[in-house]
Amino acid sequence: MSINVTRSSMPNYEEYCEEIKELWDSRWLTNNGAKHKQLEADLKKYLNTKGVTLFTNGHLALEIVIEAMNFPKGSEVITTPFTFASTTHAIARNGLVPVFCDINPIDYTIDVTKIESLITDKTVAIVPVHVYGNMCDVEMIDAIAKKHNLKVIYDSAHAFGVKYKGVSSANFGDASMFSFHATKVFNTIEGGAVTYNDSSLEVVLTDMKNFGLHTPEEGIYVSGNAKMNEFQAAMGICNLRHIDEEIAKRGRAVARYRERLGNTNGIILCPIQENVETNYAYFPVVFDGYKYTRDEIFEKLKANDIIARKYFYPLINGFECYKNLETAGEEKTPVAKHIANRVLTLPLYADLTIEDVDKICDIILN
Repeated sequence: MSINVTRSSMPNYEEYCEEIKELWDSRWLTNNGAKHKQLEADLKKYLNTKGVTLFTNGHLALEIVIEAMNFPKGSEVITTPFTFASTTHAIARNGLVPVFCDINPIDYTIDVTKIESLITDKTVAIVPVHVYGNMCDVEMIDAIAKKHNLKVIYDSAHAFGVKYKGVSSANFGDASMFSFHATKVFNTIEGGAVTYNDSSLEVVLTDMKNFGLHTPEEGIYVSGNAKMNEFQAAMGICNLRHIDEEIAKRGRAVARYRERLGNTNGIILCPIQENVETNYAYFPVVFDGYKYTRDEIFEKLKANDIIARKYFYPLINGFECYKNLETAGEEKTPVAKHIANRVLTLPLYADLTIEDVDKICDIILN
């Protein structure tokens, strides 16, 4: 049986069936139904944040919250190329210009020492990305944003349930986007959310995800459909009941990986971040000077029916669609290029057994 890089956490069959049972009575399948409202309330409590707005996926959540900031077209937004395509596309699809900042070589988040050199009179925001469950330097980013009067919108797709100094990742910046895709620590099959502390965002986001309609007879924005349906919300309600247990299971697998791989020359693991309670979203390994290259390890695992992932590779600033940007080109972000060419995320999910972790490590080490 193959070992995939990730496997969706799910409640037991009976629990989910019981949760959706009432939908056959109400026939209310979408449009802010009872399950949708319950999940929003449950997430506010779990994330300890004032505002939560649900979306059908994380990409539209990010695209719409950026749109809600009403930045002038052509404005610049500083972000990282070491991310999934969605981050940059959400900026560009709003008519804004992505400006790529390099990452730091320790936790692979945006290098806060290089942000200010990229700020111009056109800069309106920073979109940093929490990576693999590692938190960005939120304190320095906040200081830079306040100094230059910039908005901060976090791509928190990897950071659900993560805390810094006891504060949920949902509470930093002007807003945070979470992905609830099936591959994430917490999933609603597909889905996403935006969290915020500014209550005025709630009405704007709610209108924008519903074709821009404020009422059935009042159109405020030119927008589309990004609503989460009731079946997605029901899955989220069930999964949230078990989230702490699921994270703990992932943590046991990570501990074993660290035990087996942590003292091997040429294998680099992210250090455990100080003051951060992580969610063990992914387990990245950088092969730098090891006896096999990243690509060789990838193929060795694949030959044994083990699917790892070159995540994130390639860099977004190497994409054809961004070649005309001033900060395009992987050579302009050398640290990100170095890591992208060497990083491999190993299989990690709640049901991954210690025996499977050992099997993976044996192949890498032997």
